[in-house]
Amino acid sequence: MHEQPLEGPLVGEDGELGYRGVTACQAVGISYRQLDYWARTTLVVPSVRDASGSGTQRLYSFRDLVVLKVVKRLLDAGVSLQNIRRAIETLRSRGVDDLAEITLISDGTTVYECRSPEEVVDLLQGGQGVFGIAIGGAFKEIQGSLSHLPAEPVSGPQPVGAAAAPDENDELAARRARRRAG
Repeated sequence: MHEQPLEGPLVGEDGELGYRGVTACQAVGISYRQLDYWARTTLVVPSVRDASGSGTQRLYSFRDLVVLKVVKRLLDAGVSLQNIRRAIETLRSRGVDDLAEITLISDGTTVYECRSPEEVVDLLQGGQGVFGIAIGGAFKEIQGSLSHLPAEPVSGPQPVGAAAAPDENDELAARRARRRAG
């Protein structure tokens, strides 16, 4: 039987590539204490191999490392570990098994799941929907709409203080013009 290296990728029982805790900590930028706590409290459980008693080591997949990095970034943004845990539990309760496929955004207090440019879900408020506005999408929509609508040429600049000639169909503009005149 050959010796496995202490760092770097290892091969799990089913041939999947895995990373020991020390390597995971270095890759993600967290302490081993954090990693151990998150695994024991099932926040992020290693998917290749969990510890099964004294002397066994956890093996994390690449996707596990991605989830660990997301948790760390949320913590760095000021989101409490309790709120991160609630957000991840909400995702799991909805059947989301691959957390690495989810886009999470945060304002530093709550955690949102971004499903599309238009759909954002507040994971801490029972999955309540909030709306997002994709400016790029709105820009393209307006461009598309305007391509079918008439545009008017802009006349040259008017001197400051000069009143525009009132449109004969614009009663309010005509009243203002009469009031200014005297």
